[in-house]
Amino acid sequence: MARYTGAVCRMCRREGQKLFLKGSKCYSEHCPFVSRGYAPGQHGQNRKKVSEYGMQLRAKQTAKRYYGVLESQFAQYFEMAERKSGMTGENLLRILESRLDNVVYRVGLATSRAEARQLVTHNHFKLNGKKVNIPSLLVKEGDVVSLSEGSRQSEKFKEIEETCGSRPVPMWLDMDRGSFTAKVLRMPNRDDIDLDVQEHLIVELYSK
Repeated sequence: MARYTGAVCRMCRREGQKLFLKGSKCYSEHCPFVSRGYAPGQHGQNRKKVSEYGMQLRAKQTAKRYYGVLESQFAQYFEMAERKSGMTGENLLRILESRLDNVVYRVGLATSRAEARQLVTHNHFKLNGKKVNIPSLLVKEGDVVSLSEGSRQSEKFKEIEETCGSRPVPMWLDMDRGSFTAKVLRMPNRDDIDLDVQEHLIVELYSK
């Protein structure tokens, strides 16, 4: 499975906003974005005029990095979004939001999406009662995501519960912390997605 292995905090600095890629570190004073909230590199502090293409590219890169998706898979999601009825940009974000690793993160069973991907890959979760190890699986309305019985007493998930147990759960998901089970009540609306990106710029980029 292809994945990004470079420096993570540089991504937030490059996009000019926190993408919450490092779990609890992103909420602490040790977050590099707090002390160096400018683009990385020798000329990162220089203000540059951004072209129309540059704004479109930054919108795409922000969405890709926020969800931890590489270029080829992101392009596939865009094609899926185009085939659906409705606004392509919103469809794209809805698809990204419905990834299994994102759902695991959203309900507080992982401190970051990267950790959620790793935990899913290591067979810690079930989807509708069956073990799954594919982070990119797309959930549907009515699906139930649960922590495997053998993982519920592990120190790892006790630590995650202490760190993320109070994190708000989006309205489109329902989380039962007693049973470590989440249900997809509906597909997310644009208002449910807290990503600060203008998705129409992504559509414009791919329409060139």
